[in-house]
Amino acid sequence: MQNSIPKVALVTGSAKRLGRAIAEDLAAHGFAVALHANGSLEAAEAVAAGLRSEGKKAIALKADLGNISETASLIARTEAEFGTVGLLVNNASVFEDDTAVDFDAEIFARHFDVHVRAPAILSGALVKALPEDRSGLIVNIIDQRVLSLKPSFFSYTLSKSTMWTATRTLAQAFAPRVRVNAIGPGPTLISERQRPEDFQAQIDSLPLKRGPSLDEFGRTIRFLFDTPSITGQMIALDGGQHLIWNGTEINE
Repeated sequence: MQNSIPKVALVTGSAKRLGRAIAEDLAAHGFAVALHANGSLEAAEAVAAGLRSEGKKAIALKADLGNISETASLIARTEAEFGTVGLLVNNASVFEDDTAVDFDAEIFARHFDVHVRAPAILSGALVKALPEDRSGLIVNIIDQRVLSLKPSFFSYTLSKSTMWTATRTLAQAFAPRVRVNAIGPGPTLISERQRPEDFQAQIDSLPLKRGPSLDEFGRTIRFLFDTPSITGQMIALDGGQHLIWNGTEINE
């Protein structure tokens, strides 16, 4: 059923950075793409308009992933424009600093809303809407740290680890028609809280002395799309970061 996956994609959190790169790559390879955003809707609309000006199929959709009804509407809204969604990329992310000692219920809830509840809602909606003669692919953008746990960024780490568990559980639940896989990024783009020298130190600490380039993510998703025997797996695009054994944490 591999060739029956519709080339219609919904990419959450795709106005900027990694999500934008994924959406642009998919659009360049024949996918109709819905770019989801919330606070960055204007940026997502600009990206979608740019893709349309190049003859590609793209729209921008606004939804607060902390709102259940708004989240649940995204698959149907994408289908209203492009038809059956065959590819869901759960890329939207929250990255707030907290600790296990100073527990903050609001930070905890925000992370689990975006990293766990929203992907579960969207994944179920994709499967329910999928015609019997079509198959699908879900790709969750997680983090390599789930393979090498550290206690920093407590809610982020815990929710991403739950997302990794959900990837395997959903792969079991949705087989054989829908495959569920994940990508675990390492240091790719400098974060707002990093100094350039800290980001470079992080890169220098990697076994491969380089992190992933943005184009690797779209290529990896397309590899998963074209490889029908893979489900329940996570590919770490991290320069080998998950192999580091000394527990050193570079400033993020």
